[in-house]
Amino acid sequence: MPGAIDERAKTSLSGTVDGVSGDADSLGGRLKRYARVGQTVGGLAARFAGNRLFGVAIDRPEHAAELTAALGGLKGPLMKVAQILATIPDMLPEEYTQELAQLQHNAPSMGWAFVKRRMSTELGADWQTRFADFEHTARHAASLGQVHRAIAHDGRVLACKLQYPDMASAVEADLQQLKVIFSIYRRYDRAIDPTHIHAELSARLREELDYRREAKHMRLYGQMLNNEPGVAVPVPLAELSTDRLLTMTWLDGERILSFVDEHIDLRNEVAKHMFRAWYVPFYEYGVLHGDPHLGNYTVRADSGINLLDFGCIRVFPPAFVGAVIDLYWALRNDDTDLAVHAYETWGFHDLSRNVIDILNQWARFLYRPLMEDRVQHIQEGGGTQYGAQVAGKVQRELREAGGVTPPREFVLMDRAAIGLGSVFTRLKAEMNWHRMFHELIQDFDVGRLAERQAAALAAFDLPPAS
Repeated sequence: MPGAIDERAKTSLSGTVDGVSGDADSLGGRLKRYARVGQTVGGLAARFAGNRLFGVAIDRPEHAAELTAALGGLKGPLMKVAQILATIPDMLPEEYTQELAQLQHNAPSMGWAFVKRRMSTELGADWQTRFADFEHTARHAASLGQVHRAIAHDGRVLACKLQYPDMASAVEADLQQLKVIFSIYRRYDRAIDPTHIHAELSARLREELDYRREAKHMRLYGQMLNNEPGVAVPVPLAELSTDRLLTMTWLDGERILSFVDEHIDLRNEVAKHMFRAWYVPFYEYGVLHGDPHLGNYTVRADSGINLLDFGCIRVFPPAFVGAVIDLYWALRNDDTDLAVHAYETWGFHDLSRNVIDILNQWARFLYRPLMEDRVQHIQEGGGTQYGAQVAGKVQRELREAGGVTPPREFVLMDRAAIGLGSVFTRLKAEMNWHRMFHELIQDFDVGRLAERQAAALAAFDLPPAS
């Protein structure tokens, strides 16, 4: 109830910082956390190096389990990175993917004393007078912040997203440790060069800390999806928001998993709205929501979708979006030259015919539901197990071919495709994915997309595609 202190919060950040005792706002608390991150990653790296030095075989399942346990205990930004990597099947060995996929997008919530202190920092000492009511206990807690329900003086129900203390420093420290993790991986598996992946994760995580930028993304999505009655976007309140506090209108809804046992027509309706919520902005504006995590949307009573989080948004160059469609036609028509053009547009360089054939195996898996004009499950033809087999085969063959360096954009493209596929699989949706896709691309034109994108970004003072 409003005003109550969550008992769990008494042992959260006021007593532990991502599993490390100490005051989250104190220098000692921050140093303890950074030290533990370094010790965790450094210790695993040292043992890995020792095994190599003395010719001891690497126990990958054991190593993966230890890394997962360590990251899960640390929470914070590094845990979020691990979740993202777990959704890119060709990025990590299967043992790592299975372990990291177990990480939950959850973190201890801050206690009321910390909330009051932080809210005072963001809105001033009289911050409580700016709300008719503000719930003491967080409704949702994640890796970078938590959400409180509040009531405005005009009666509107609000969601106040408050960032955890000193997350900027935590992100920078964790990104440095991520380099160590990638270097460990590269020592025994050279199929994928993660250089660009680290750069992309770094850019996106830093952006997630800027709540004013997220508010702009929220307004952008409100415009892009304005004609989609099945998708709702909250409205940010600038007067109650700062760099580290984002206040928006509250949207009621249920977790999507609560609809798994509903009638197929309802599940299909939810799936359709999810599909359009993600891909209308992409194919019309070149903008993609890169985090289809279950906690980032809810389902309304009318089967519509509420999009709730806009921290992980990427703007793609129009030509990149055009190449996504080009590769679809290349695969469908067995057009090698068009496939080469698509990969080169994305940023692949000096690809041999062998490497292109290998990459096409993964592309065919991702595009398969779009190829046939019929109603089908998203995972027909072997399901998730088949997907894992394809990813493993692609990784082995890329290693034998000398490896490849994926462009930065592939991190969120893969995450969105795999994440949404997982949602559609859980819903057991039976849709004509081919027709929904063709409705989006039938009048596609790179030039018109460029014009729409430029106008939309300028309207909300957002930077162009990078």
